[in-house]
Amino acid sequence: MHKLPLSPDASFICINWECNYFDKAWHFHKEYELVLIDKTEGTRFIGDKVSFIKESDLMLIGPNIPHLYRNTEDYYQNKGLVARSSFIHFTDDFLGDDFFHLPEMNEVRRLLDRSALGLEINGRSNAYVKARLQEMNAEPPARRLLKLLDILVFLSTSKDLKPVLSTSFTADNSNDTDRIDTVFQFILKNYRNEIYIEEIADKLNMSIASFSRYFKHHTRKTFSNYVTEIRISHACRLLMEGNHSITEICYQSGFENLSNFYRHFKKHTGLIPKDYKGRFLSARADHGAKV
Repeated sequence: MHKLPLSPDASFICINWECNYFDKAWHFHKEYELVLIDKTEGTRFIGDKVSFIKESDLMLIGPNIPHLYRNTEDYYQNKGLVARSSFIHFTDDFLGDDFFHLPEMNEVRRLLDRSALGLEINGRSNAYVKARLQEMNAEPPARRLLKLLDILVFLSTSKDLKPVLSTSFTADNSNDTDRIDTVFQFILKNYRNEIYIEEIADKLNMSIASFSRYFKHHTRKTFSNYVTEIRISHACRLLMEGNHSITEICYQSGFENLSNFYRHFKKHTGLIPKDYKGRFLSARADHGAKV
């Protein structure tokens, strides 16, 4: 279980973070986490959900939901790239055992309960919360606390929240995070090529059958399904960039042929790649026209 230390003048953690790449392993903790990925590219793991990280990615993650943010490989090759994030950690009782059960906090209490599914924060709510987060570290402690309460009250009535999990997903209280993180790092480094389950099972000194049970216990998915989701996530990012043909994206994402790519892409997104790209470009054009 991951834990960050509190500063002497604070009841919750508020950090702006800038680095060459994100280096935290797969982890979980008892605190709620409000996390803004302000600048980077990569993959986001929330419970059993895999998706690409987009700029201004903003999430409210409930307690004990395992998560991992991983940059694309360019960030780990000393190319001078920057990954920037802001995050807040707070516990259910950081303002006292009963604070979030006060009548005035009913809506906020429901928001915190909903965060058990991981909440993606979009639209105008994203812009509002991002601005508050970026202001907080310059504030004195009391005003920092007021800004956090303002964010929670604001989000409690927002229509811009989207759960990323279909059912709650909490990790057991184990010390096995290093081993499962090894699996995720292996997948992320190798998904563009053919992956053999025997190789990662050998790395963990496990039989294939034992590894398959172990992986499904931690992710609720088979190893092959998880690899496919990461490949689809990468393909979605390339389609949104618009710099590659669909055939190039197919092979750059680790699929062996176009037929296989189309079948898995439609199963996971509900669209064929061409329609996915067209829908994104149309939405981006509409957004640009409104700005």
